[in-house]
Amino acid sequence: MKFLLVGLGNIGEEYRYTRHNIGFLVLDRMVNKYQTEFKSGKLADTATFRIKNKVVTAIKPTTYMNLSGKSYRYWLEQLDVPVEQSMAVVDELALQFGTIRIKTKGSSGGHNGLASIEQELKTAAYARLRFGIGNSFSKGKQIDYVLGKWSDEEVKALPELLDKTILAIEESILSGFSNAMNKFNG
Repeated sequence: MKFLLVGLGNIGEEYRYTRHNIGFLVLDRMVNKYQTEFKSGKLADTATFRIKNKVVTAIKPTTYMNLSGKSYRYWLEQLDVPVEQSMAVVDELALQFGTIRIKTKGSSGGHNGLASIEQELKTAAYARLRFGIGNSFSKGKQIDYVLGKWSDEEVKALPELLDKTILAIEESILSGFSNAMNKFNG
């Protein structure tokens, strides 16, 4: 069985360690765990590895956040993976830092990357793992916050939180989204 994992973020060194790039950070750590690496591909950097009997292709779109759906759709079609066997990993302002939520459908919630995916897939029924980045910013400073670097406290906490997120993804792939939601949402 095949599974597509899509980390959302922006390409370029200036975005590398920003809150908006948590999808890339999660996938970088996961690909490292499975002792492989990303290679340049069409519309995305890609890495393939096995989790037990599942072949997982992880992609980091090179289309920038607002056009992530283009890459997502292309790789679903290219790999012949049903949308039900895919998941987007994305930042979420509405959740406290480090909180994760898995859902199998829902709205974009104003997130441009998710809106692009919905537009390209012509459905909101795809799995997403939202990683809370918090919302401690002043009025009118949302973009600066989202595209800002992690605080020193967040940097210290990230490794453990990234590992927990990887466990949630593995659970989703191996046991299904319902089991993962029961175990990790909350």
